Amino acid sequence: MPTTEASSLYQKRIPIFTRSVKGKFRSFKTAMLTLAYAVYFGLPWLPWHRGHEAVSQAVLFDLPGRKFYLFDLVVYPQDIFWLSLLLFIAGALLFFATGLVGRAFCGYFCFQTLWTDAFIFIERTVQGERPARQRLYKQAWNAEKLGKLGLTHLLWLAWAFWTAFTFVLYYGHAPELTVQFFSGKAPNVAYFTTLVLTLTTYVAAGWAREQVCLYMCPYARFQGVMYDPETMAVAYDSRRGEGAAGRALPRAGVRTLEERKAKGHGDCIDCKLCVQVCPTGIDIRNGLQYQCIACGLCVDACNSVMDSIGFPQGLIRYDSEANLSAKVPSKPRLHWKRLKIIGWGVALAIMSGALISSVGHRTSLDAAVQQMRQPLFVMLSDGRIRNRYQIRITNKGVEDEIYDISTKGVPDTALDMGNFREVKVRAGKSLIVQASVSLPQEMAEHDNSFEFMVTPRSQPAHAVALATRFDYKHDE
Repeated sequence: MPTTEASSLYQKRIPIFTRSVKGKFRSFKTAMLTLAYAVYFGLPWLPWHRGHEAVSQAVLFDLPGRKFYLFDLVVYPQDIFWLSLLLFIAGALLFFATGLVGRAFCGYFCFQTLWTDAFIFIERTVQGERPARQRLYKQAWNAEKLGKLGLTHLLWLAWAFWTAFTFVLYYGHAPELTVQFFSGKAPNVAYFTTLVLTLTTYVAAGWAREQVCLYMCPYARFQGVMYDPETMAVAYDSRRGEGAAGRALPRAGVRTLEERKAKGHGDCIDCKLCVQVCPTGIDIRNGLQYQCIACGLCVDACNSVMDSIGFPQGLIRYDSEANLSAKVPSKPRLHWKRLKIIGWGVALAIMSGALISSVGHRTSLDAAVQQMRQPLFVMLSDGRIRNRYQIRITNKGVEDEIYDISTKGVPDTALDMGNFREVKVRAGKSLIVQASVSLPQEMAEHDNSFEFMVTPRSQPAHAVALATRFDYKHDE
């Protein structure tokens, strides 16, 4: 009888044990990692003096108060269009950078890359270099394996917890929230968020690693439409590396460049060091692959090998497909004089300028006026016509402010606000005031437009003019 063999729909994950390497790209990655960690873990603890009632934390997302503190800038829900601009800028920057240098964002700036790097560093510190980690993985369970793997995972969890707890600190005053958290008095959402982020960070950076880049990240899948033949990417010079007779180990008779050229062998000695340092486990010599995150570690590895045997560097390098396929490749360079790159650059410049201008010209006062239309107007006993209005004043500053309210375009005596012409609005708060304007009938028939003037007493130059109209329909 024919037998059926069970087959799995999923490929079993093959663990990747990366080898450490030194070089300019590894140094740049380390510098970016250090900078990113310093910013992420340090910002919640950076003091920043604002007003007497504002929190003294440089970056704070105050959800209950509906305010985001970013150094001297206080962002309110009314500023949501800034987020739209930021999202556009981020998307345009991604397309712009990818068109120039491929997946450089993935290799140096992506959160998954940064945290995976840290977890690999912990693993290497506890378990040793690549051969030692491979040996430990294959050996039977014993005290050594249990101790080293246990310590590795304990440190991973500690790092993941610190990451998650730091994220929570952005949503509360860090010193106070820390005391509340470890004394059991913090809000439940703080504990829940920390737990979820600890587990997801531990799984993504400790267990999944390259699986996130290969199967979960959409950027890996649509990067192909963002590449051009002129895009700089990590590439293997196959003509130089393979030659006519292919790769060969540097043994007797094919050790020098002259000997290898005479026998048709390329410069690649098939040491496989480029594969061993790759965090996604690919062989860059197989050509451009969507799994490549353009981290440049294979470039460092290959250059170190070329230096050790006296061959020229650059067998693996950042280069464009167009240059590699040229009859005589030139020195790699950025090809930015392309319509697509220029277009994204112009869009970036315009949107960035718009965001900077909007932030730079924003005042601490936001005001709006709405005419009350139930009824549209009222005729008083003395023959005057009255319209009523609601004026909403929002104080976006960090200090309490007093605002004077007046009119422009109608007599100032026409304004009636009860017993006051000034209002005090607390920092970060809004206030709605009622106002009415009364005009003689002959004036009401001609004066249809005027302005309410809202003037902050401490900054008269930042007065806001609120255009509105006076309605009166006279039936003959």
